[in-house]
Amino acid sequence: MRGVNLEVSRGSFVSVVGPSGSGKTTLLHCLSGIDTIDSGTVKIEGEDVHRLPEAKRAAQRARLMGFVFQSLNLLPILNVLENVELSLILQGRTVKDARSTALLALERVGLSHRIDHRPGELSGGEQQRAAVARALAGSPAILWADEPTGNLDSASAAALVDLLAELNVAGLTLMLVTHDATVAARAGRRISMRDGRIVEDAAE
Repeated sequence: MRGVNLEVSRGSFVSVVGPSGSGKTTLLHCLSGIDTIDSGTVKIEGEDVHRLPEAKRAAQRARLMGFVFQSLNLLPILNVLENVELSLILQGRTVKDARSTALLALERVGLSHRIDHRPGELSGGEQQRAAVARALAGSPAILWADEPTGNLDSASAAALVDLLAELNVAGLTLMLVTHDATVAARAGRRISMRDGRIVEDAAE
């Protein structure tokens, strides 16, 4: 990652595209504070992410950010509701609050009828919706999505992007890495990367 200068406004929907190895995922990880940086600054709501102690950085991620990755990291032994609840309990929510919040998040993504099912009993699209519900349950201001449609058929991918676009219209800031030109075109802004650099930054 070299010479990257980027500003993203609150409420934006930004897609990040480029060939494999171009730095798309690294960009998301550096911006969100998952990876450290050697130089420069990343500011979210006025705070320099990489100058925060690790505990405060983790607390900022929990408070402001949601993550959806191609590898969903849903726990196979838990049902859908429990998967979403667990993320909230780990943030310090009470069990009662975690359950009510998880139910609302699952309703928001259209999975209320599947809450008792385990991930292995869901379709790929339903699993991704469960992952989105888990990411949304903490009411993040920013959602980072890394190839969220990579394992989905075209119909399921389109439905997931429709959902993400609706959430963006409702005020969620969304930054999405994708290889899919159709998915990228749904964003209001497209960033193209190559060899760790931004080579194009254009409104759709």
